[in-house]
Amino acid sequence: MTKYLFLYWGSPAVQAGWQPSPEEMQQVFAQWQTWKDKFKKQVADVGDGLKPGGKVLKDGGQLTDGPLPEAKEIVTGYSIIQAESIDEAVNVARECPIFAMPGARTEIRELMGY
Repeated sequence: MTKYLFLYWGSPAVQAGWQPSPEEMQQVFAQWQTWKDKFKKQVADVGDGLKPGGKVLKDGGQLTDGPLPEAKEIVTGYSIIQAESIDEAVNVARECPIFAMPGARTEIRELMGY
C-alpha cells in the first residue's frame, strides 16, 4: 500500500470566523469518526486540524509570522491515507468531512516512502 498525504485547504477568513457550538462540534467529530470507520483500512492517521497562525522560517534564517496574512488559502489540517492507487485515495477523499467547511479543498500527495 502507498501512503498519501491529504492536505486540507481553506480560507483564513472562514477558518478564523468558524465558531461552531458544542453541539455542532459533536456533529463534526461524529462525521470524522464515521469517515475513519468507513475507511479504516485506508486511514493510517486521521491527522488533526491546524490552529491559525504560526511561524514561517525562510532560507537564510528569516523568521516571520505565518501563514502570510495576504494568503487566500491556508493549510487547515491533514490526514495520512494508505491506498493501492491514487484513484483509491481520491475516492477516500471524496467522502471526507472537510467539505462541510465552505470553500474547502483537499490536496492529495503521494509520500516518497523513505
